[in-house]
Amino acid sequence: MKLGLQLSHDRPRSHVSNCNVFPGNSKFSCCRFPLLPSPTNSVFRTFLLTSANFARLGRKTALVASSSPSASVDGAASGQQQQTLGSISEDQSYPGPLEVPRPPTIPWEDVILMQAFGWESSKQGGNFHESVQATIPDLVKAGITHCWLPPPSHSVSKEGYLPTQLYDLRSNYGDYSSLVALNTALLKANLRPVADIVINHRCADEQNEAGIWNKFHDDIPHPGRRIDWDATAIASTDPDFQGRGHTDSGADYGPSPDLDHENEEVRLGLRDWLIWLRDYIGFEGWRLDFVKGYSPEAASWYIKNSLRSPGKDFCVGEYWVDAAWSGSYLQYTQDAMRQGLCDWMDEVGDGLSATFDFTTKAILQEAIRNVEYDRLRDKDNKPAGLIGWWPHRAVTFIDNHDTGSSQRHWPFPSGAEKILQGYSYILTHPGIPCIFWEHFAGDDDNTNNFKKQIIELVALRKRAGIKADSKIDILAAEKDLYIAEINSSLVLKLGPRYDGGDAMPKASDGWVLAASGKDWAAWEKKQQEK
Repeated sequence: MKLGLQLSHDRPRSHVSNCNVFPGNSKFSCCRFPLLPSPTNSVFRTFLLTSANFARLGRKTALVASSSPSASVDGAASGQQQQTLGSISEDQSYPGPLEVPRPPTIPWEDVILMQAFGWESSKQGGNFHESVQATIPDLVKAGITHCWLPPPSHSVSKEGYLPTQLYDLRSNYGDYSSLVALNTALLKANLRPVADIVINHRCADEQNEAGIWNKFHDDIPHPGRRIDWDATAIASTDPDFQGRGHTDSGADYGPSPDLDHENEEVRLGLRDWLIWLRDYIGFEGWRLDFVKGYSPEAASWYIKNSLRSPGKDFCVGEYWVDAAWSGSYLQYTQDAMRQGLCDWMDEVGDGLSATFDFTTKAILQEAIRNVEYDRLRDKDNKPAGLIGWWPHRAVTFIDNHDTGSSQRHWPFPSGAEKILQGYSYILTHPGIPCIFWEHFAGDDDNTNNFKKQIIELVALRKRAGIKADSKIDILAAEKDLYIAEINSSLVLKLGPRYDGGDAMPKASDGWVLAASGKDWAAWEKKQQEK
């Protein structure tokens, strides 16, 4: 779906950080994010831990993740253990394929996605899988169809985004047994587990003769190809890990060796691991992490060669594109940002993957924060985000583990009133909505639990027959007022203005107030009596 627009950037391009230390926070966090201006901090400074320091970390050491001011890079590099996982026995292996009936595939237009973790979920003492399993009745009640789970493999960083031995499922979220139990329970409840797939990079287990971490182990027996690679599995352009593979096909990821996705052994090894996750662990779809790090062609190949029904089994890529800014002010027109998302999906091809609608997030949170609801309509009277161009492949969201949670790299405006405005928009509009775990299950102090309201809004979406590609007619989009009719069966109003004039739904036309909160309301069309 090429729209003939050229990408342009009026501010410096985002870059992949190494481990970052934010002012006022002694915690080191391993993450990937564009550096965006903060509306609450005029000096947005990031201090980078150099790749050279990070390269000293091996599989048996870990990034310090302590709230203590004494946490230090040197402490991490000197051998401090991340977690006590025990040793891998030489004869350790996993049982055979998971003998659980799989739910049928559903059209992507009907998908309701739950991101079933946050950035702090890895701190629950290894029992997070059990926490998710306990919420399955609520997930079913909420109409969730797919459950995006955290990275499954052992990782240098406790959050899972610096994986080591991919078949080692002892993570800070749980282990093989707890993950299989969770996926089994999800599948039996007709919920489809989606794995967070981190294949752009992989942390090595051993140093070479020069002290460079670029030797990979594969200690757990498993079907398929072995993945005990050497430096030939690392892109030759990786600046810190002395790779001997092909030129990297995407952006460099500083903290960890970038894998060479042109290497046949790497591709086939990763494919076999993905098939193993599907058949042995119970996953039914993928969320592809940091797809900027490798070519769309490689992403396409992995999807086609690992899912049972490519293009039908759900897949979404994390392709974070720059927004257009004037200083800290988000420009009204974000067509270049939309085009970048479309281009990536076009290059993956064949409708194989959706992508997260960062454009809708950017526009919606500025509209709500600044009372600028006219942002929500583009020049063609369509929604201004990706949902205005390619709605049935646009995964809309309010926040995720990177943008919100404790990281807060690009958070949605805080406060229940604003967050519920956001959910009233994405749960009544076209697009594939993704609900954030901390907004559903609550954060650490349970101040952001909107489970009741989210369940009500999803139920309203289903009653109104709204799908990812539903027709939308924007009736008003002014500074303090937004009104849209979706699928001829639901009207949403946002903004502080009480009277929307002729655009307001009328009881005489069969409209009934179905849900409301501060500065938002939704009406549904009363069913005609036969």
